[in-house]
Amino acid sequence: MALWALVSAVGLMADDRLLVGAPIWAKPFKFAVSFAAYGLTLAWMLAHLTRGRRAGWWAGNVVVLTSLVEMAIITLQVVRGKRSHFNSATPLDTALFSAMGATIIVLWAATLMIAVLLLRARIADRAAAWAIRGGVLIALVGAGLGFRMTQPSAEQRAAGNLDTADVIGAHSVGVPDGGPTMPLTGWSTTGGDLRMPHFVGMHALQLIPLFLVALVLLAPRITRLRDAELRLRLVRVVTAGYAGLVALTTWQALRGQPLIAPDAATLTATGVLLAAVAAGLWAALRTAPDPVSVHVQAEPASESKEFTA
Repeated sequence: MALWALVSAVGLMADDRLLVGAPIWAKPFKFAVSFAAYGLTLAWMLAHLTRGRRAGWWAGNVVVLTSLVEMAIITLQVVRGKRSHFNSATPLDTALFSAMGATIIVLWAATLMIAVLLLRARIADRAAAWAIRGGVLIALVGAGLGFRMTQPSAEQRAAGNLDTADVIGAHSVGVPDGGPTMPLTGWSTTGGDLRMPHFVGMHALQLIPLFLVALVLLAPRITRLRDAELRLRLVRVVTAGYAGLVALTTWQALRGQPLIAPDAATLTATGVLLAAVAAGLWAALRTAPDPVSVHVQAEPASESKEFTA
């Protein structure tokens, strides 16, 4: 996938074609980068399995195979100058998009199997266990939002020509795909965009474990973070807050509202979520015990003992 991203980056520079208002090589580039991060994180998580290792090995390889098929179809359609997603213009386009849908279902099922194996695994560090399990479960929800995009939009249903339509499904809500978009992400700036919660949810797989990694790296400098119970409480709060963020962005997108133009209800919900997370973090830190200095009793060296909190 890293090599695929490199090839797509070359395509972005060498091929100036546009498709649905975006550079034609932008989609394979973003998908390749996303799959690379997804694969690396799953590989790290699979290393924590204490039982069902062979089942995990098979599930991991299914993820690899389905990712490759997905990328091959996306790239084929780029070469043809056609849409890969939601394309029903010709029998070939319909067949390719149907194949993509089937591979994503299989990929989602393989990830679900890995999630079940991780839920059953005996991971010694409780904070790591919570970060891994929470990340993969939220990622499954985020991936599942992709299925919502394959359904006909309200405008497509209202048109009443689903049997002959060239495009069925959309990532934008309330506006057609291909309108004004945000830089880099390509999310709509005039309507809702389901790619927003899809992206946020999928990358819980990396961001929640990375939060724990940051705590561990800071522990040598911040003594309180050496407490495993404190790290567990902080990870729980962040995981709950992240789940709330996925729910919030999904709600915002389904109401046809762009990320950069939230209404009063969205701003209020955002404030409530931030306040809840801040209160949770404050409570976790407040209940953490203060570090106790190491005391060495005045005994012979062979019998001295150290006590730490």
